[in-house]
Amino acid sequence: MATHTGPSGIPGTPGTPRVLRAMNDRAALDLLVAHGPLTRTRISELTGLSKPTASQLLGRLEETGLVRSRSKESGRPGPNALLYEIEPTAAHVAALSADPHGISAVVADITGTVVGRARVEADSVAEDVRHRTAQLVKEAVDGALRKAGLGSTEPHTTVIGTPGAIDPQSGELRYAPHLPGWHSRTLRAELAEVLGTPVTIENDVNLAAMAEQHAGAAQDHDDFTLVWVDNGTGAAIVVGGVLLRGATGGAGEIGYMPLPGAPLARGGPGEYAAANAGGGFQSLVSVPAVRRLADGKPLAEALADLSVREETARRLANGIAAVVAVVDPQLVVLSGAVARTGGEELRALVERELTGLALPRPLLRLSEVADDPILGGALLSALAQARDEVFDTA
Repeated sequence: MATHTGPSGIPGTPGTPRVLRAMNDRAALDLLVAHGPLTRTRISELTGLSKPTASQLLGRLEETGLVRSRSKESGRPGPNALLYEIEPTAAHVAALSADPHGISAVVADITGTVVGRARVEADSVAEDVRHRTAQLVKEAVDGALRKAGLGSTEPHTTVIGTPGAIDPQSGELRYAPHLPGWHSRTLRAELAEVLGTPVTIENDVNLAAMAEQHAGAAQDHDDFTLVWVDNGTGAAIVVGGVLLRGATGGAGEIGYMPLPGAPLARGGPGEYAAANAGGGFQSLVSVPAVRRLADGKPLAEALADLSVREETARRLANGIAAVVAVVDPQLVVLSGAVARTGGEELRALVERELTGLALPRPLLRLSEVADDPILGGALLSALAQARDEVFDTA
């Protein structure tokens, strides 16, 4: 196939017919992702293209295997009776969530429909922990592919959510010492080799925020903070629609935040055991901390006790106030096991504790993501990456 060049001699110079066709193709594909099956006429209306141009575009996309057509169930004969939709098998992606106990995985087609799920529990510490980590990830992905009936198919893209954050300079996972085997600077490359697919490792709370903004409490908000309160504690900070990461990827690691009543979290990020919370905000509000307030009772029983619930709300409000003073978000979303279990009663108590402070008063909402928000965010990220490549017809 000949390479088309513009006046500058650069392939696909902006403004050339080839690039304009690719832009129109992508616009139509994005519409089909957002709306589902559409007729040629509707695609013409939504894109502003003429019907003949829309027909040529759809024919092109069918030939490349990105779009398929089918008859409307009650439609009239002729071209207008056809519905066009994304070809689901054009690509598949994998999304994973890693925790100290194992790895959960889902596989979805390019439309975002989940077609397979799997969970692999972590073993006791193996001799080669790093190698075992790569194998666990592969087992999880392969298990989800088998459930989907995809056999040995390799996903186009894989995104893994983990506690902590990848340092952009070193490539090392920081702030997550409770994930043995995940701290190699070459782990991402090793995972890509084992899976046969590009791999992105992303902070789990950042992914939860992505899910919340897509289909949860943070829809239509470009400035918000998600506060995750679970076995670990963290935050995702979105300012002007952009996720704040920080110089080492550690923006939002509020579990370390010093607060009255909590010992300081001493040592570097690699020495801070998140599950046991040796100090900082996390040692006050995490699941273990709330259970300690109730003499070790299960979380639901602990938060059913009004005195425990009130003390947890007071502690949460102190930490949230510190974040609000620095970031000034429009909205704070409470997520994770503590927020989910405490529910509206806990949220209302936190809001009451924040009343009257000499600080901005953001909205305070509970998470509205029904499914696992970390896996949901990882899936959104994987789909965005895959579509940028698969839907590029230039």
